[in-house]
Amino acid sequence: MEHDRSRESPSREGTSLPGEWPSSALGQSFSQILHRLTSQESRRGKGKSAAVQDLGALIEATERDQFFEGSGTSLHGMPEVLGQVAKALEKYAAPPKEQEGRGHGYSEVAEKAAAVGLVFLKLLGKFEAAKNSLVCPKWKTGLRDLAGPIYIFAVTHSLEQPWTSPRSHDVAGEVLALLLQVTECGSVAGFLHGENEDEKGRFILIMELLKPDLNKESWKNNPATKHVFSWTLQQVSRPWLNQHLERILPPSLLISDDYQTENKILGVHCLRHIVLNVPAADLLQYNRAQVLYHALFNHLYTPEYCLIQAVLSCLLDLFPVLEKGLHWKGGGARPTTHCDEVLQLILTHMEPEHRLLLRRTYARNLPVFVKRLGILTVRHLKRLERVIIGYLEVYDGPEEEARLKTLETLKLLMQYTWPRVSCRRVVLLKALLKLICDVARDPNLTPEPVKSALLEEATDCLILLDHCCQGQVKGLLVKILQSCEDSKVVNCIRKVQQVSEGTPYDGT
Repeated sequence: MEHDRSRESPSREGTSLPGEWPSSALGQSFSQILHRLTSQESRRGKGKSAAVQDLGALIEATERDQFFEGSGTSLHGMPEVLGQVAKALEKYAAPPKEQEGRGHGYSEVAEKAAAVGLVFLKLLGKFEAAKNSLVCPKWKTGLRDLAGPIYIFAVTHSLEQPWTSPRSHDVAGEVLALLLQVTECGSVAGFLHGENEDEKGRFILIMELLKPDLNKESWKNNPATKHVFSWTLQQVSRPWLNQHLERILPPSLLISDDYQTENKILGVHCLRHIVLNVPAADLLQYNRAQVLYHALFNHLYTPEYCLIQAVLSCLLDLFPVLEKGLHWKGGGARPTTHCDEVLQLILTHMEPEHRLLLRRTYARNLPVFVKRLGILTVRHLKRLERVIIGYLEVYDGPEEEARLKTLETLKLLMQYTWPRVSCRRVVLLKALLKLICDVARDPNLTPEPVKSALLEEATDCLILLDHCCQGQVKGLLVKILQSCEDSKVVNCIRKVQQVSEGTPYDGT
């Protein structure tokens, strides 16, 4: 069952009033097919499928010059009719609401898309042929109304989605390639923002076509709209994106604020692209950066590791923007930053977390936060110490990503906060030795390359710890070396002892 979409404009579509559309026989034929495509009566039957077939036959039988009758001379010439037909075809092939499109419904969409794609290929072929004929440059005017709907159709069905099939996917890809060829664009990015400075591009046109389906009430009517918006947004980068900020920011925030994790992640990816490709001055204007920050921060309470990863990546890119105007003038403690706030929340979540995927996600991002804060990480030292010790104790699977990233965090922490490390030497030494012993005695759970990486990272941490404690760790390791019989543990301890107290070490 198909669903009425808000981009439809029934007041004009489906009509062929005298004087409104071209009075030629060809114009009347297209108007009649447009009426069949938009008629409410033919929704449940095979009338629209037959109309698509008739349209393909009509395009094939029509001479290319006839498509440009009335272009630039009358308000509604052939190009305008073709534009309305293209919109109707795009809606006809669009997927239904998600709850209406399970199973058989999506297979029907793929069949419709393949049929519509063939019609678009025939139509674009006529325009391609017209480029070398005497009607040029009228073909450019005629393409103006066609390009937007055809682009939306092509992107909708060329992405890997439930409503596509190998056949519809291939046909849509051909349509997009031919559209770029006809418009003389070398890439989708060039099609959207223009191939040169003088060319306007079609990004605004696409956004205006998508706009009715990107408000709070309608954005779920067509499940493809959010993907078309996201994919189109990702194609436009600096320096073209900032001029469209008012068009792209609200839909991105709307999608990210959904209750479905899939939509949240899609919206966050859109927001990150905006953060990376819009100048900081534009993001700071009207408090936009703060709006972005609070929208992202709220997602950190969600126990979905994929979403957490997307949000943390976006926040790390947003921090330089938020902190651009902050300057410490001395004479007092430095003010806490947004990075401090996020790290504090992450550490709160990390301590009791037992789900491995979330533990890995948190541990993966921890070194980046320590690097960003630098010496200011000392504010979080006590909690970081508890998290590091706790994460080093727990086996994390064959890849041991969480423990490897935790060791990397510990190395960075000792480098930035070395004056505070000496008083923690016993606690950290016990945790590192326990890890080395556990890994050395692990019979077969962990692959040898991963074991070697863990032992090497742990040994580097012991060397750094010894440097931070002015050689006191070596003295504590002497008795262990005398009583230990495990060769791997002994090798790690000897490596620590072989590094003399005054020798520079590349890890510091």
